[in-house]
Amino acid sequence: GFAAGEYVKQLSQQSDGDRDLQEHRQRIQALSEETAQSLKRNVYQNYRQFIETAREISYLESEMYQLSHILTEQKGIMEAVTQALLLQADRDDPALGARRAADPFLSLSAKEAAASEEGRQRTLTTLLEKVEGCRDLLPESPGKYLVYNGDLVEYDADHMAQIQRVHAFLMNDCLLIATALPNRRGAYRYDALYPLDGLAVVNVKDNPPMKDMFKLLMFPESRIFQAENAKIKKEWLEVLEETKRNRVLSEKRRLEQEALPRPTPTPSESTNPFEEEEEEEEPSAEEEVVDLSLEWIQELPEDLDVCIAQRDFEGAVDLLDKLNEYLGDKPVSQPVKELRAKVDERVRQLTDVLVFELSPDRSLRGGPRATRRAVSQLIRLGQSTKACELFLKNRAAAVQTAIRQLRIEGATLLYIHKLCHVFFTSLLETAREFETDFAGNSGCYSAFVVWARSSMKMFVDAFSKQVFDSKESLSTAAECVKVAKEHCKQLSEIGLDLTFIIHALLVKDIKGALQSYKDIIIEATKHRNSEEMWRRMNLMTPEALGKLREEMRSCGVGNFDQYTGDDCWVNLSYTVVAFTKQTMAFLEEALKLYFPELHMVLLESLVEIILVAVQHVDYSLRCEQEPEKKAFIRQNASFLYETVLPVVEKRFEEGVGKPAKQLQDLRNASRLMRVNPESTTSVV
Repeated sequence: GFAAGEYVKQLSQQSDGDRDLQEHRQRIQALSEETAQSLKRNVYQNYRQFIETAREISYLESEMYQLSHILTEQKGIMEAVTQALLLQADRDDPALGARRAADPFLSLSAKEAAASEEGRQRTLTTLLEKVEGCRDLLPESPGKYLVYNGDLVEYDADHMAQIQRVHAFLMNDCLLIATALPNRRGAYRYDALYPLDGLAVVNVKDNPPMKDMFKLLMFPESRIFQAENAKIKKEWLEVLEETKRNRVLSEKRRLEQEALPRPTPTPSESTNPFEEEEEEEEPSAEEEVVDLSLEWIQELPEDLDVCIAQRDFEGAVDLLDKLNEYLGDKPVSQPVKELRAKVDERVRQLTDVLVFELSPDRSLRGGPRATRRAVSQLIRLGQSTKACELFLKNRAAAVQTAIRQLRIEGATLLYIHKLCHVFFTSLLETAREFETDFAGNSGCYSAFVVWARSSMKMFVDAFSKQVFDSKESLSTAAECVKVAKEHCKQLSEIGLDLTFIIHALLVKDIKGALQSYKDIIIEATKHRNSEEMWRRMNLMTPEALGKLREEMRSCGVGNFDQYTGDDCWVNLSYTVVAFTKQTMAFLEEALKLYFPELHMVLLESLVEIILVAVQHVDYSLRCEQEPEKKAFIRQNASFLYETVLPVVEKRFEEGVGKPAKQLQDLRNASRLMRVNPESTTSVV
């Protein structure tokens, strides 16, 4: 009957102001948090009690199985005593033996019981001869016999659609599933074999038309089968449970018998001088019998199954470490081998679960740290190589997904900033997590370097597609490459230098961009040369002249004032001034892209561009007849040789770190000769 509105209204009337309401609100929030914590503690406590209760029930069930086994043994003893008495009576009274031979329903003798056991094994052999492909998979053993068999229909566990008709053979230690051959009546083909130790049977509730079904659980898979009717289904459930119980009891009884100390043979007098040494060695071998009757060892396979089902990977590996420590210095006997076989099956299951945790199909959120739990447990299991491979595959998928989810912006530089931030941050986080997880496995670092190279290739593909394939300007491409190089240098914090890899992957695209921009400059220069009138520039306004001075100063031409005349005149040709600005801009952008592999490409491009201009000036100087124009052409040639070429040579040496002999030879030549007519011929 609590009314929140009335309560707040009454509280507002009683409070003095806003502060009282806030304090009351804080008290209510504190009570709410305290109540929530109390509920959590109660839930956790109840959960622990539930687990303990389930464990007690399991213990009780085991004791009931033992009690049932004891009663069965007592019954067998009573029957054996009865048979012995009957045999004795037959010997004493031949007439009674004759009547027993005439009446087949009288009690069987021990010899006849053994014949019945042989008959069951013969029946198993006869039935298995009809199953193709199971002879090698199902070795014959003296204690193996057929318990039950029958036809079933298998259904899909997800969609409940009929899959196939099968025939199941239940032996005392395993279950064989075979499919019917279509053209041979009574013949089957092997499908699967499941040991009873790892098999669980679950009844499926009837839901018409799906009825008379039961489920078999074999980690990590499950299968659903349908019986012909409810009676046969009940028989299958009962006989499966009974056979599993008998299997567990017989296995436990065998381990107990093997764990019992064997009686020491009494020494006999002998004249063999080596017999004393042999007798001394035998007790020591008997003393090394491994005690596997400890409770935690008996329950180890089931505890491992529980840990795997509850995703308690650390607990499962702790149990395995405890077992390995216990068996470390013990001899390898047959019981130890059988225990190892059971444990190894659980180790394979645990490894499969951990591998699935690291698979790219799982959620990739949480960053590299989300994989630490599975990776650390795989390393503890001795699977460091597999852990390394799966960790790197997981991170590769995460990086690829992050790149794909990037939104392609209109501005290329903005997209490249985001791409570099996402990729190199992920790479740095992965490297740090790798160093944490595999600190003691130095052999895995080479795999990380290979992975980093492949990831860098994926990054360069996305980078080139946006920067170079879209035919961006050289200045934009230079800025984008500069951003990528700066981010790449961040990896040096962890001792990883991938600069040479990004250079090797980008060299082809950068060469193509330089040559493409070189061709554009050459075509533009040739077009201006074809329209050259050799006239002085008139900039009309002082502002335009000042702007040109700033542009030339930024290009490195410091003595440009000596080429300016009165008012707004410039004593240079428009073609030469435009060529100077374009060439210096090309050089500046190319130096931003420079690394040693591009040295000759950049140098040859500069030489080709300069040759187009100087050859045109040389040709015009030889062809011009007017003295006044000839003097003006000489002034432009002097500007090219004495001002522009030294500036280009100096700036190239500053950017590259070493002088260029080709540029020196070009500047020192008094009259240029055409070295390569196909690429340097000027169109005038």
